[in-house]
Amino acid sequence: MLNTPLSRFRIVSLIEGLSFLILLGIAMPLKYFADLPMAVTLVGWIHGVLFVLYIAAVAQVTFADGWSLKRVTGALIASLLPFGPFIFDARLRRDRKW
Repeated sequence: MLNTPLSRFRIVSLIEGLSFLILLGIAMPLKYFADLPMAVTLVGWIHGVLFVLYIAAVAQVTFADGWSLKRVTGALIASLLPFGPFIFDARLRRDRKW
């Protein structure tokens, strides 16, 4: 399953997107409503590592599969938006006819 740059990108993308949602939907409320700032520290650190892996995966799949500047830009913008990686993955599947 992880033998192509695209499949590795898709896995990293979905995990990174999930970590972003956990950061926004669970860790941030725990910090501000339950006075547990450690939640943001821990989840934020994990999300940061996954974000760096996401950028590396975008670079790898760009060079391996020849992604256009438009697709790379879409992937980078998607990483900044809640649910963005999931929407981007759906478009990748649609375009590739998985």
